[in-house]
Amino acid sequence: MKKVRLGIIGLGAQGGAYAGFITEGRVPNMEVGAICDTDIDKKAVAKEKYPEVPFYDNYIDMLESGNIDAVVTCVPHYLHPEMGMESLKRNIHALVEKPAGVYTKQVKELNDFAATKPDVTFGIMFNQRTNELYQKVKEVIDNGEIGNIRRTNWIITSWWRPQGYYDQSAWRATWDGEGGGVLVNQAPHQLDLLQWICGIPKKVYSNVKYGYQRDIAVEDEVTTLLDYGNGATGVFITCTHDIMGTDRFEIHGDKGKIVVDDSKKVTIKRMHKSEQEMSDTMAWEDVTKLFMGGDLSEVYREEVLEFESVWGAQHTAVMENFAANILDGTPLLAPGSDGIHGVALANAIHLSSWLGKEVELPIDEEIYLSELNKKIEAEKRYAVKK
Repeated sequence: MKKVRLGIIGLGAQGGAYAGFITEGRVPNMEVGAICDTDIDKKAVAKEKYPEVPFYDNYIDMLESGNIDAVVTCVPHYLHPEMGMESLKRNIHALVEKPAGVYTKQVKELNDFAATKPDVTFGIMFNQRTNELYQKVKEVIDNGEIGNIRRTNWIITSWWRPQGYYDQSAWRATWDGEGGGVLVNQAPHQLDLLQWICGIPKKVYSNVKYGYQRDIAVEDEVTTLLDYGNGATGVFITCTHDIMGTDRFEIHGDKGKIVVDDSKKVTIKRMHKSEQEMSDTMAWEDVTKLFMGGDLSEVYREEVLEFESVWGAQHTAVMENFAANILDGTPLLAPGSDGIHGVALANAIHLSSWLGKEVELPIDEEIYLSELNKKIEAEKRYAVKK
């Protein structure tokens, strides 16, 4: 096999983008093997753009066609685990879109099944893991260059979505169709990066607003306090109604600090001595000099790095890496089994809000599912106006 034949399930915005990337040659070890969509109108679109590519209106038929080696699931979130398992069951490699699912119970089922198929590649589209900036941040943390983490703050409010975005489809921004709002649609990348870089919190306490500034049933405003269980704390803030949004990620350690601005610039301050050592040994007259604007180079050295990313480059990097794993065993940048961590964090944030109290991770999956089903039933009775 020289190229992986990818079956694209769902020819919407994302699936269409992936088909375009591949046909443009941006994923050299992959080709489009087949396209599937339940919307029959997409057949004409596919025939016009990709006349040589077989089209299916049933993904099981595509999986059993012999035309593909792998799939990518560009479908509503609830379907990701089911389609991933059906693919792996037939020894078809699966690249699952984010999030891996809506709730951890279904994602755990996917992960457990994937573990029985170790020779079949299972990945997830965490394209931000290929971002050199975040790879650098993780490297600095993993190497202990800023010491032990004391606090994390991520304000990611640059997900502005107008009402028209939600009105495009009846399933958007619904508990039944998407399983949530900004936490499951826009912010899964940040939730994954947060736990990938800093670790999974032990407890969360959330203030979440549902339909706060948009006519939707799900969350469009989130403020969450994180407790890492070792004294370290954090804050995670996101929303979809700030047209002048902020993307700023700060990680404070006992030997330094990292600040990421707009996912493009990272400032790393590495202290010459730990904060505790300075506190224990610094003469008061030297402290006074610092208070008066003294030379901070005596405290830390600063490194500023800027990164540029071509649109789509991160997605194609994940696809190329996924195909390379299939072809020659190259390690996955985003193993599919990692998808459960961000879902677990999103579930905990929701559940804390629903119960009005701090919750521990891992959460009680049965309580979460029960509360989610209550939301779905209430949504059916009191439909949001469109």
